[in-house]
Amino acid sequence: MFFASDNSGPVPPQVLAALAEANTGYAMGYGADAEMAEVTSRIREIFEAPEASVFLVATGTAANALALSTLCQPFETIFCTPTAHIHEDECNAPEFYTAGAKLTLVPGAPGFDDKMTATALRATIAKEETRGVHGPQRGPVSLTQVTERGTIYSLAELHELSTVAKAFNLPLYMDGARFTNAMVALGCTPAEMTWKAGVDAVSFGGTKNGLMGVEAVIFFDPAKAWEFELRRKRGGHLFSKHRYLSAQMLAYLTDDLWRENAIKANQNCAYLVEGLRRANAPFLHDPQANMIFAALPRATHQRLFDAGAAYHLWDGPLEGDPTELVAARFVCDWAISKDQIDHFLALATQT
Repeated sequence: MFFASDNSGPVPPQVLAALAEANTGYAMGYGADAEMAEVTSRIREIFEAPEASVFLVATGTAANALALSTLCQPFETIFCTPTAHIHEDECNAPEFYTAGAKLTLVPGAPGFDDKMTATALRATIAKEETRGVHGPQRGPVSLTQVTERGTIYSLAELHELSTVAKAFNLPLYMDGARFTNAMVALGCTPAEMTWKAGVDAVSFGGTKNGLMGVEAVIFFDPAKAWEFELRRKRGGHLFSKHRYLSAQMLAYLTDDLWRENAIKANQNCAYLVEGLRRANAPFLHDPQANMIFAALPRATHQRLFDAGAAYHLWDGPLEGDPTELVAARFVCDWAISKDQIDHFLALATQT
């Protein structure tokens, strides 16, 4: 009954087999391995972007911070939502890797504080860079897909945001830690959710979707490639034994594993949502992918925790009125079984 994070599940056997196969003989280091060449070719094919530059790093924070530092000068600001991972959960890594760029928060839509709107983005950008040399200059727009509250930008919303960014000649970056969960939920292609919608660079997440630890950073403008190469090396994120990153990503891209894992995670979450709705649990946000926020009585949380369930309380402590509703975050990965979900729901609905 583990719903704490999709970072915490097991690695698919196909990926472990690929690592074992890669662990024979010798291979050139620092990204010159044969597997990386094939990874680049497959990602270009999947994204319908034959000129795209592709790089692998081991963590989502490295992907975000290094990509944004490539798109942002130290005297510029990055536009993001108040709930963005780069703002709340990366220990100022973007500020560090950009050598001092700031973050400017774009207010979300009412009831959707994690999703910026084109209107709010335009107003926020317009207010920035009004003090000449004394204030920060306008920099990239960063959005998260799936958002930190489990919601998804529609293709129309992505186009609207990119139109605003391009009106100010600003690059658009997508934090895609849960990229494929959003893509399969929208029923679109990677290209439709990125460069065809005006996205300039994206992190193509693997770790939350089953990999041991790999994210791909993709630039659709190859002119940015060399600078990212330098920043990755200088930042300490260029692996010498790079083939072990490449092998994971190559297995991920083989036989649609990347897509199948996301479908499973989303379906598992939909199954959980169905059961919680039968229990009349209110949701903070409309469930759209593999992460939800639902409220249960404190007594129910206590019963679930006592039985070994793992998840995060969101808007209050466990101590207090046992009948009071407290919201919690639940995340489903590709591997959690229906039996575990059924056990959880049986405990959640127990009277």
